[in-house]
This record gives sequence, structure tokens and C-alpha cells, in this order.
Amino acid sequence: MTDTGSAVADLLTRLGYPAREAYDLPDSPLRFPDGAQYRTEIPSVEGPASLQAVFDEADERGVRVHRVSSGSGIMLATDAEISDMVRACAARRVELSLFVGPRAPWDIGAQARTPTGGAVGCRHEGADQLAYAMEDLVRANALGVRGALVADEGLLLMTKHMKEAGLIAADFVVKVSVQMMASNPVSVRLMQDLGADTYNVPPGLTLPRLASIRAATQIPIDMYVESPDTLGGFVRHHEIAELVRVLAPIYVKFGLRNHPDVYPSGGQHEALNVQLSRERVRRAEIGLGFLRRAAPDLVTSELGASGLAVPVA
Repeated sequence: MTDTGSAVADLLTRLGYPAREAYDLPDSPLRFPDGAQYRTEIPSVEGPASLQAVFDEADERGVRVHRVSSGSGIMLATDAEISDMVRACAARRVELSLFVGPRAPWDIGAQARTPTGGAVGCRHEGADQLAYAMEDLVRANALGVRGALVADEGLLLMTKHMKEAGLIAADFVVKVSVQMMASNPVSVRLMQDLGADTYNVPPGLTLPRLASIRAATQIPIDMYVESPDTLGGFVRHHEIAELVRVLAPIYVKFGLRNHPDVYPSGGQHEALNVQLSRERVRRAEIGLGFLRRAAPDLVTSELGASGLAVPVA
């Protein structure tokens, strides 16, 4: 290593970051508050009918679902629909996480939909959108929701201030969306410092790159082990045991390859969303089977465990 390289490595190490990838893939010493290493998430659960389909399929297949999340989220759900999901999740002690709106791809500007504008992601453009997003969180909190997805650094910081001001519950779990795409230890630590309670890493990172992120952070990692085509279409079921061992505490997240783009969703897609939700649970049964065969001693949480953003009915 050159003198310059040594100086860079020394600085990174002194600041508490790894200076190179964690190629040795060490066991993560971190755990959820209940001592578990992993939890299971079913994403893209778009409304009460899809949620019921997830629970029905999970019961039939013996899949323990700890968290469900919705991409259409708070803004495009009625109070009654959110309340239905709150009651259903509270009854089963399952975490409910709804995406915040409005977001740049749904706004009047076209930049987020251009070939070079993808970096805009699902951020909030301008002061008004940011304020609307904060109001979205306040509304969800008042309806009993205790978890939401955010994809904007400014909103992430404001969630800390909102908790301090009593606008949302102190135990409200802020889940940073994969759309943020922070991909190295320093960037993900920054998300943690800004207020992230869990962070969804990009699903195409190698195990050593993911291990280097874990070395620099303490919050749970959310990880698509199967991702929609818009996120690369990766199917990493065979790696789940290693991902849990190296990244614990981790939410193992079962998306779906060949998933049609149904966002923003609604009644026009309800039958399809129900089918997709059922298939995600089937994929979870398959993926968790890989995990149990490879590493039966890895520990999962009970429903309602400490740290889960179970809504308040």
C-alpha cells in the first residue's frame, strides 16, 4: 500500500470505518433486542386485501411474517384502509410500515423519469413536498401506524425532530427505503446518524461489501433476497444463511422477480396484488427452507418481539 493509501486507511480506521472490504466475512455480534438474528419481511403489500392474503398464505405455509410494508403507502390510502391494516397487524403483533408520500416520480416534474435523473429516486422536491411528507407521517401516526419508509435525507433528519417535538411517537420506526441507494459504510452510517432505525441496502452488493457496511453500523439491515426487476431481479435465496450470519440483525425481505410495476396502486390492481402477495409468501417459504437447512441454529424473533413497529389499534 502506498503512503497515501496508508494515510487514508488510518483515517478511516480512526473514524471507526473499515479501510477495506470485510473479505473474511466475520460473524455479526449484533442482535435484535430479543436476541434474534433475523426477521422476515413481505414488501409491496398494497392494501387490506393484499394484507389478508399475506396472513392467509403465511398461516397455510407456516411462514412467520414479522413485517409487512407498502409502497403506495400513506398518501394513497384512505383513513379506513389504514385503520383496517392497523387493526389486522396489531391483532397478529406484526410490524406495519407504509411509504411516505408525495414522492418525486409522482410529482409534476419529469426529471425523476429521465435516464440521468434516477438519482432523484423517491425524494421530496421543494419545501412544500417535504412539509406534505411530514404531514403524511403525522396522519399515519394518529391512525396508529408506528413505522414508515422514507427515501429522502432531509425528511430522515426531520423525523428525529418530529419525535422530539411529539409529532410522531418516540418509538416510531423509520425504515430507510432501498431507493436511497447508500452503498458503502460511511454513507450507511450517515443514514443511521440522520435518524434511520433500519436501512434497506441495495440488493446487488456482494457479501464482503455488505459485511463492511455491517462493521460500521448498529441498526438492523433490510435486505432483498429476491428483488423486483427494477432493482436488478436478483434471487439470492441460497445465500440467506450467510447473509443472516454476517449481517444480523437483518430483515430478510422477499420481493418478487418479474413483478409488474403496480405503483401507485389501488383498486385497479387489487386482484393482481393479492396474487403477488401470496406468491411472495410462497417465495419466503422456499427461501427460509434454504436458511433452515444450511444453518438451523440461526435465531428468529417471535411475533410482537421488542423493536417491532407493531401498530396501535
